[in-house]
Amino acid sequence: MSPDADRYDRTSQNPPPDRHHRLSPAPVLGLDPLIDDPRTRIVVCCGSGGVGKTTTAAALGLRAAERGRKVVVLTIDPARRLAQSMGIDSLDNVPRRVKGLDDSASGELHAMMLDMKRTFDEIVEAHADAERAATILNNPFYQSLSAGFAGTQEYMAMEKLGQLRARDEWDLIVVDTPPSRSALDFLDAPKRLGSFLDGRLIRLLTAPAKLGGRAGMKFLNVGMSMMTGTLGKLLGGQLLKDVQTFVAAMDTTFGGFRTRADATYKLLQAPGTAFLVVAAPERDALREAAYFVERLAAERMPLAGLVLNRVHGSGADRLSAERALAAAENLETAAENLETGGNPEAVENLEEPRIVDQEGGKAGLRNSPDTYGSSESPASEAPAPDEGSPADPKDPSPERTERLTAGLLRLHADRMQLLSREQRTRDRFTALHPEVAVAEVAALPGDVHDLAGLRDIGNRLSAGRPELPETAVD
Repeated sequence: MSPDADRYDRTSQNPPPDRHHRLSPAPVLGLDPLIDDPRTRIVVCCGSGGVGKTTTAAALGLRAAERGRKVVVLTIDPARRLAQSMGIDSLDNVPRRVKGLDDSASGELHAMMLDMKRTFDEIVEAHADAERAATILNNPFYQSLSAGFAGTQEYMAMEKLGQLRARDEWDLIVVDTPPSRSALDFLDAPKRLGSFLDGRLIRLLTAPAKLGGRAGMKFLNVGMSMMTGTLGKLLGGQLLKDVQTFVAAMDTTFGGFRTRADATYKLLQAPGTAFLVVAAPERDALREAAYFVERLAAERMPLAGLVLNRVHGSGADRLSAERALAAAENLETAAENLETGGNPEAVENLEEPRIVDQEGGKAGLRNSPDTYGSSESPASEAPAPDEGSPADPKDPSPERTERLTAGLLRLHADRMQLLSREQRTRDRFTALHPEVAVAEVAALPGDVHDLAGLRDIGNRLSAGRPELPETAVD
């Protein structure tokens, strides 16, 4: 476990002793000033998988474009829903212009999806002559490496970012990082792949091709023959031959992998780059976010702040879970009495005091049990049906009303308990990193399917208000 993750766990297990101590609110992340600043050239959305990085990146790209910037969004998410939400049939390794924007500010939005193998092929084609490139591209070991070697996707994402930045065609590049098991893979993988391709074993395998001639053969007769014989038994003779052929053909470009990895790191550390750590208000996601914040600081990479997606709220948060559950139990007891012919006056304990102490208005009516049985209830003001006429099926019986209301109160209690857990989880992160600015985005009832949905997310991202209220530490 990382030291930062350990501190996160200790923060959650040992809250401050003062029960009434209120955490200082986290600084609010202002995203409009960030994307409006012409000095901001790259925004990298990073975090663990399944927290809404792709949607956040697309929404930011759309908002920046509609505010006048020429933007390209690089995504790694293969899901078609993002392309569909942008009105594009499909995304590939070439930026595609998105139509249907509000272009009153003369901005543009382009989108593309990383094709890992194609990007690797482009590197080979750019740094080798046609004959050597063909040898590499047709090599079985290269085909396996470019299609699925650990870290290749992350390396190629950064390679593509470097290509886009070098073209200087866009004002702003928004990057959706790969959905890795760990967010740190994004930072580690480029160096891992570069180290592998420049490593001693791979270099040793190139020795036969580099040395050549009798001198080379004499040198190899003793040590190299023994080593390649052993590797041939371990890896298989054909695989070893494929690796040697690939390495020999790639020899002219080997230095470039480490060089480009270093150049990419410098690009990510540059003042024009901003990292947004994306998370959900869940323990594992925010623990990963805390670890990533610490790692970015160690690598001296510019962190803009935290985007906290899928935050739940309530318009009736003055009604606590405890009081809602107590009221639900009273209503259920009253319903049982009505159904069994018991004392109907059992409902009297619901009349005073109100569930939430409010002076009136819609909130007081909505949160008060008076709505469901007092003399002020709208139901009691409705005229009774004529004698002998059938009861209105739309006018439920008192016991049904009580049970329905109790069910709604229990749903509200569940929501308030969820909201409380999210508050505690967020507060742990804030206690650990009080300097990190936060933008909270409310949970939506469904997925985003069009530009209007992305525009709504962008508005929420830039609203500059917390979805979760400030709470005293428990």
